[in-house]
Amino acid sequence: MKSHKLSQPDSWLRYHDIPGQGAPLVMLHGLGCSSSFDYPRLLAGPGLIGRRALLVDLLGHGFSDKPEDFSYTPGAQAQILAQWLKALDLRGFDLFAHSMGGSIAIELATLLPNDIRHLVLAEPNLDSGGGTYSRALAAWDEVDYVARGHQDIINAFGTDNPNWAGNMAVASPLAVHRAAQGLVNGGPVSWREQLLELTMPRCIIFGEKSLPHPDTEWLPRHGIATQVVANAGHSLAWDNPAGLAAAIAAALD
Repeated sequence: MKSHKLSQPDSWLRYHDIPGQGAPLVMLHGLGCSSSFDYPRLLAGPGLIGRRALLVDLLGHGFSDKPEDFSYTPGAQAQILAQWLKALDLRGFDLFAHSMGGSIAIELATLLPNDIRHLVLAEPNLDSGGGTYSRALAAWDEVDYVARGHQDIINAFGTDNPNWAGNMAVASPLAVHRAAQGLVNGGPVSWREQLLELTMPRCIIFGEKSLPHPDTEWLPRHGIATQVVANAGHSLAWDNPAGLAAAIAAALD
């Protein structure tokens, strides 16, 4: 694992840089998760094996630092990632992101539109209001959530999803709560509107168990491709990693 020193906030961003051929694939994870846990198995899947990939743990998650003087909103995370990618002098890369990571990826693509070849998102947050998990987290007062809510949420939602529970156990409660609030509150320009303004090839992937979904009809009408991964719900990388890898590879082709 590699580390990148940030100046503001004063912290370390950590990531895997998996060697390989072709355009680099940068991968972002969802709320309470970590790329270092979620995605290594995908890189052994059809279409992605042998490809260079950078699996970054967002601040507050996984192996990256968890500063208290950071907002953890999608826009703030995108600013951090833009600094990191510029420091690496990474250009002409592809970007994949899941759930909350999709909102961050859209913000990042808006910041670096000329550096990203393809934008591939799996069930992203396109509108404010959050999802089931983020609304449940954001409903707590921040102090109470940090004190006891984080563990309560893990107990409530983690029984049937031990991978998510394990990721949440090492995530910062403060970071997760602020990130959830960021998803619920949204920003001055919605992620949906920003997505429409982007010009690189874009594809949104859905899990079959998440259907029906209105965006499977709305997105193609606006020039954005869609794909469906069989035998998967929202947690596509855990439900069907080979299927998600194939869908990502097809979107990049």
